[in-house]
Amino acid sequence: MKRIIVLAAALVFAPVAFAQLYKYVDKDGKTVYSDQPPVNIDSKQLNAPARSAPAAAAAAAPVKSAVERDKELEKSREESRERQKKAADAEKKSAEAEARCSQSKSAYTTYADGGRILKYNDKGEREYLGDAEIEQERARTRREMDEACKKP
Repeated sequence: MKRIIVLAAALVFAPVAFAQLYKYVDKDGKTVYSDQPPVNIDSKQLNAPARSAPAAAAAAAPVKSAVERDKELEKSREESRERQKKAADAEKKSAEAEARCSQSKSAYTTYADGGRILKYNDKGEREYLGDAEIEQERARTRREMDEACKKP
């Protein structure tokens, strides 16, 4: 049944494929292309191309083998994986930088707020920091915070 339908469609469209093309100049001097011959005007019969222009262009394009298409597909997949990996690495670095910045701000806030701050000495004993030591630590943590929180 399908063969009959395909054959009938081919017979219906066959005359269109073999249509003649006529070229002539009308009374206004315009060049006209038509599939009907003009009446009382000298015309030139042209051979119509068997294929449409897009089909001819597609036929002229080099056909790639399945192996070449597979290689191109694998190459594009590999490039996609590399881009995703770079994006993930950049995201990870950004998160680490944000964590360092937050930690540095917290340390600076501890020294900037003032008050009594304890530290452990070499013997494991607690001792209070003096004003000079607090100021020194505040300056150090400020530099660390500025370095960790600067925007690239």
